[in-house]
Amino acid sequence: MAKGDAAQWRVEPGTKVHLGKIDTRSTDGAPGGKASTEAAMDELLHDLQGLQERLYADGGQSLLVVLQAIDAGGKDGTIKHVFRGLNPAGCRVVSFKVPSEEERNHDFLWRVHAKAPAKGEVVVFNRSHYEDVLVVRVHDIVPDDVWRPRYEFINDFEANLAASGTRIVKLYLHISKEEQAERFRARLDDPSKQWKFRKGDLDERAKWDDYVAAFEEAITRTSTDCAPWYVVPADRKWYRNWAVSRILIETLEDMDPQYPPAEDLTGVVIT
Repeated sequence: MAKGDAAQWRVEPGTKVHLGKIDTRSTDGAPGGKASTEAAMDELLHDLQGLQERLYADGGQSLLVVLQAIDAGGKDGTIKHVFRGLNPAGCRVVSFKVPSEEERNHDFLWRVHAKAPAKGEVVVFNRSHYEDVLVVRVHDIVPDDVWRPRYEFINDFEANLAASGTRIVKLYLHISKEEQAERFRARLDDPSKQWKFRKGDLDERAKWDDYVAAFEEAITRTSTDCAPWYVVPADRKWYRNWAVSRILIETLEDMDPQYPPAEDLTGVVIT
């Protein structure tokens, strides 16, 4: 595929991921610098909106977008900048918090399956079922023999969704530890963003290496043909938004949703 196509960020099945070898500040494939790339976003978002409209009208397929990142990785910003303008009738964002008591009384995928997209929908998971092989691993919430088999359960779950007509795109927003520090400082300095920072974020930051190891194994073990992972360099927000838009557009173009045929309108007169 040509340089700039989604393949450059895709993790091919069977590939062992080394996040430290992927440049978080890369702008590879972008149409230029920040100004040029941001200018190109208008056309990309127009294309994305048109493809979503066709998907909604077609009603035969759906798209699930999984967003994962280390704290301050840019999940909310990606949703704000990439998914703006999509028809809310066919687009939902689902945020997964700490499981409730009811959710803990079921298997770990129970609450996730209920939020999967219906035919014609685009659904964005802001965090996801992957927390059950990330947070639980880093914090020793459950033992290895509980969370480690979940890789295969996740692969089977996603294969089932794919077989039912759901295309799955999984995006890891890849930032550096230095960029995370800058974003934390920016939150502390901005009264409108201080609510997004909590002291516990520093405890999580201290586990940076543990999280990187958890993400590397999760991505390596669960990037499949039907549910691939894409590692998107995300230190530069403008590049992140452009790359995510390209991935989604190429995915939807490959899905090729079509407007349904119109009824026979012969003789119809509107008075």
